[in-house]
Amino acid sequence: MSRLASTPVTLSADIPSHRLPVAEPLPLPLHGQPLDARLPLALLEAVKAIDTPATDFEAELVHELRNKRLGLSDTVAQQIKRYGAAVRAGHPVAYDEILALARLIGRRPDAEAAFREAGRRWTRLTVEALSPMRQRLIRTLPSILARPIALGVLRRFARRFMAGDMLRQGSAILLDVTAPVSADASARGGGCALYEYAFREALLVLVDAEGAVEHVMCRSRGDARCQWRTDWRRR
Repeated sequence: MSRLASTPVTLSADIPSHRLPVAEPLPLPLHGQPLDARLPLALLEAVKAIDTPATDFEAELVHELRNKRLGLSDTVAQQIKRYGAAVRAGHPVAYDEILALARLIGRRPDAEAAFREAGRRWTRLTVEALSPMRQRLIRTLPSILARPIALGVLRRFARRFMAGDMLRQGSAILLDVTAPVSADASARGGGCALYEYAFREALLVLVDAEGAVEHVMCRSRGDARCQWRTDWRRR
C-alpha cells in the first residue's frame, strides 16, 4: 500500500493544482485476533484460479506466465499448502498476515473480481465445519420453524470464520464486522466484496436462502464498522 510522500508539498500560485501529486489515503487502523486459515486459503485459491491459463495457447507459455501472474508462482503454491495444513490442524493465522495478503491482492487491476471469487470459495470451505444436520432441517422444515435454526447457523458462521455477528432487524438480517481484513485493500470499497460474496454464498449454501445484499456501513467510508444487510427469503 502506497504511503503519503515523505517530502511535504507546498501549494504555490506558480504550480497549477492539477499537476500537484495526489497522495493516496493512509491504510485504515485495522487490528484483530488470529482468523481461521480458510480465509487466506480462499484468497490464494481465488487468485490461482483467476491466473490459471484459460486457453491452450496460454498453457504453452506457462513458464513465462509464472513470472507474471502471482497465482501461478511457487510462493503461492507453497502458501496454499501451508494454509491447507493449518485448516486440517485447526491452527488460525495471524490477522496482520491476512491483512497484508488482502492488501497485496488489492493492488491487482482485477482485485474486486478476485475478492468476489475468494468470498464464494471462503464460504464453501466452511460448509464441512458447520452442522450438516441443521442445514438439512433448514431445507425440510416449514419457514416458521426453519428461520430460527437458519439464523443460528449464520451466526455461528459469522462468529467462527469472520470475527463478526449476524443481527436480526425485523425481516432483515445484518452481517456486522468491526475490522474486515479487506476494508482498505482496494479503491472505492472493492475489497469489501470479499465479505459481501461470502455472505451471499452463505445464504445460498448454508440456509437455502437468497436476497439482495446491501453494504450499508463501510470502514472505507469512515464508518466504525462494516455492515451488510439483506431481506432474505428461502428459495
